[in-house]
Amino acid sequence: MAGQYPDPQRNRGLTAIDAVIGLLVVLLVMQIWLLSATLDTYLAGHAEAALPAAAVSGLLCLACVALYRFVRRIDRNVRSGR
Repeated sequence: MAGQYPDPQRNRGLTAIDAVIGLLVVLLVMQIWLLSATLDTYLAGHAEAALPAAAVSGLLCLACVALYRFVRRIDRNVRSGR
């Protein structure tokens, strides 16, 4: 009978993980779009767009890594029961 009700802490953790994964998908799609737009611009002869695009892509990558570490921390806390 004790296992009948779901653990609210676990549900809260899973909801946070779902939200972060959705945000990660959006960021990765933006990064792919940036890569394709920059490559198209570079191949059209506008090399000056490559450096700013690389900087923005690096920032997007850092944001994805930070969100991944956040998900790992939430998962570890939920599994340990904190």
